[in-house]
Amino acid sequence: MVRRILFCILSVMAAMMHPTLAAAQGQPPAPAVSMSEGYVLGTGDLVEVTVLGRDEFKPRVQVQSDGTIQLPFLGTVPAANKTVIQLRDDVRAALKKGGYYADPIVNVAVATYSSRYVTVLGEVGTPGLLSIDRAYRVSEIIARVGGIKPTGSDNLELVRASGERIPLSFEGSATGGPAQDPVVNPGDKLFVPQAETFSIQGQVNAPGVYPLGKGMTVLKALARGGGLTSLGSNGRIKVYRDGKELRGLKPLAAIQADDVVVVGERFF
Repeated sequence: MVRRILFCILSVMAAMMHPTLAAAQGQPPAPAVSMSEGYVLGTGDLVEVTVLGRDEFKPRVQVQSDGTIQLPFLGTVPAANKTVIQLRDDVRAALKKGGYYADPIVNVAVATYSSRYVTVLGEVGTPGLLSIDRAYRVSEIIARVGGIKPTGSDNLELVRASGERIPLSFEGSATGGPAQDPVVNPGDKLFVPQAETFSIQGQVNAPGVYPLGKGMTVLKALARGGGLTSLGSNGRIKVYRDGKELRGLKPLAAIQADDVVVVGERFF
């Protein structure tokens, strides 16, 4: 009976010291801190913990898989899911309480960011996993991966780690306020699809398939195709949609996705 009681007491104490162990025993882990309050440490991060003026206390340690780091005098210290400032304050309090230093000035710096990242996919310069060291907004994330390719759409989607889907416009994110340019959190995904396209053929200087820009018209489509050749005729411009010719279109008529613009030769 005594052994059982002692085992229970030790288990509770260990769970309090190690959040990951608490979670394994069915207890809720410590809530994650928003990146807006500072970088949140996690497994794999390399941190430097120093005490000002004390050469004996300058360890560079990595956050282990159990969420802890090993420090001189203190041994195992929980670090995961804490901000740098929280860990600094915890280490300072522990050193002071243990009598190692009377009033230590502690500094914690992240040497290598490894645990917090977002996934950026689709038509961007360098898709993949992107480590983040603070709270970034959508426009900042797009800038960090090299921007959107010419083949990319202005419409993009932010998928939260919770599964929530947020449709966005890159133009809105780049020029709008916080509502149009939300913060991207660790574990989120950002996807930029291919832009819808139209094609232009015939007597233009640069025939081909082009992204369907915002507000694309027949006149803009001709400009996108490099303008008419010397043989091209303004009176022989045809637009096909779903295989059928659209008659009576004006120069400012809207071009839709998959439309085909054909410029014929002029009569001499």
